[in-house]
Amino acid sequence: MRVLIYSHFFAPSVGGVETIVLSIARGLAEVRNEKGVREFDITLATQTPAGSYDDSSLPFRVIRRPRLGKLLQLIRASDVVHAAGPAVAPLLLTYLVRKPLIIEHHGYQATCPNGLLFHHPTETVCPGHFLAGEYRECLKCNNKNEGRLKSLWLLLSAFLRRAASSRAAINIAPSSHVAARQALPRTITIAHGVEDPYTGRDPFHGASPISPTNFAYLGRLVIEKGLSVLLEATRLLQAEGQDVNVVLIGDGPDKPRLLKEIDSLGLERTVRITGFLSGKSLDRALSAAGTLVIPTTMEETAGLAVIEQMMRGRLVIASAVGGLPEVVGQAGITFPPGNSAALAAAMKIVIQKPDLMISLGQQARDRARSFYLRVRMIQDHASVYRDAAHHSDA
Repeated sequence: MRVLIYSHFFAPSVGGVETIVLSIARGLAEVRNEKGVREFDITLATQTPAGSYDDSSLPFRVIRRPRLGKLLQLIRASDVVHAAGPAVAPLLLTYLVRKPLIIEHHGYQATCPNGLLFHHPTETVCPGHFLAGEYRECLKCNNKNEGRLKSLWLLLSAFLRRAASSRAAINIAPSSHVAARQALPRTITIAHGVEDPYTGRDPFHGASPISPTNFAYLGRLVIEKGLSVLLEATRLLQAEGQDVNVVLIGDGPDKPRLLKEIDSLGLERTVRITGFLSGKSLDRALSAAGTLVIPTTMEETAGLAVIEQMMRGRLVIASAVGGLPEVVGQAGITFPPGNSAALAAAMKIVIQKPDLMISLGQQARDRARSFYLRVRMIQDHASVYRDAAHHSDA
């Protein structure tokens, strides 16, 4: 079966979408039928330039920055088209040649012009202005960061994305929350999956002790991730005389503001920003932190970083917003989004009850192994492709 995967962003760009798309494409390229023959011939199209990235190391073909004519040619040659997000051009071209289209929704682009369901003027979760027909609110929201013309284009494109998604053969949501929030027809939920880094061994046996006072954040440094909430919670704990250390792992446009806020709150010795890390550098930065804190004030779709650290047996404290409570379940601690006092209280519980960090970390790993293994994600996608191709032939 010839499958075209379209992902606007892809490696060497770094992010959750890029990580999941690469994992899915690799996994599908390795699927064999009962005769040992590759079942899926994968081609991936992207607008991300290669830079120094070696595409030849991948088990599938990568087409970078295709023009519309080339993209149309790729779609015509495919049995199934998988769009990682409702990008307008591939959606319209796929309908033009009547190919079965699968859309995987890594964000809310079919429900919100900015794709985040985040109301920038108030810096809070959007109540759903677009679906409610309150388009002036959408224009006001995006005008703050994008300007009038870009805000208008985002609104118009949201109509196209919504219409195209409503006609897709299958819509894939990474969490039940996203499925319900977008309310698109023919939607199924396929949770993100990650590799188990400890297959065949117990990560808790013989592990070095981790201080319960060490916390980490992992992700982009942007306003909607709620890092000011974490900084204020840290200040509250420090004011109580609690010994606490916080490391912010990541980079982004909000970094200069965060550095100023750290200085103004007197947290220079308590909080540090590492910048973007990967591989062994990331492992070292996380090794001393027993708890991952995700203080986001936007509706996270699923929280890939949360799943990855749960698989590693880390306790997670996360905002009770979006798909995060669904992912964490009872194997972590949640708090109301934007509530610094509630976050400080959750962190204090971990500091005062270090055994909780271990017990919930074990529960988090068990939950991740039950619901978020990569092999299950690949199998579920393979089944979706087979169903889409079968119904197309019928």
